[in-house]
Amino acid sequence: MDKNSNNLAVSLFSEILTVDQLARANVVRVLPKGMELSHFSVLNHLAHAGDERTPAQLAKTFHLTRGAMTNTLGKLDWAGWVHIRPDWDDARRKLVAISPAGLAARDAALAAMTPVIAGLVDKVGAEKVRAVLPVLRELRLQLSEND
Repeated sequence: MDKNSNNLAVSLFSEILTVDQLARANVVRVLPKGMELSHFSVLNHLAHAGDERTPAQLAKTFHLTRGAMTNTLGKLDWAGWVHIRPDWDDARRKLVAISPAGLAARDAALAAMTPVIAGLVDKVGAEKVRAVLPVLRELRLQLSEND
């Protein structure tokens, strides 16, 4: 890599990390009381999945340790947002599903987040956002291959 390529790479990732930090801060402000962004992410995933997942599957999906996912699931369970049950076929495993209360909490979070995100898209411009999405998706795919 030449110096210009290195500078481009550093600038790209500096912008991505800063955007990530600022986006998270703006979204976290509007989440329902007691909900963290990690909680929303798991609830949203379970809502889209439509069926149960093991904690290990969730940890892999979110690139977390099993311990970190267990901690998040414990908080979600305490809030009543997920149901955790033993796997009847393998007593060593547990299965996690979103509860009706979890679905309602996820929907409330999404309703609160959407105006923040939509406002940002309006300010930047839909065409610019459409133009950058394929590049961001390609970066995500390339990075996920390194896991």
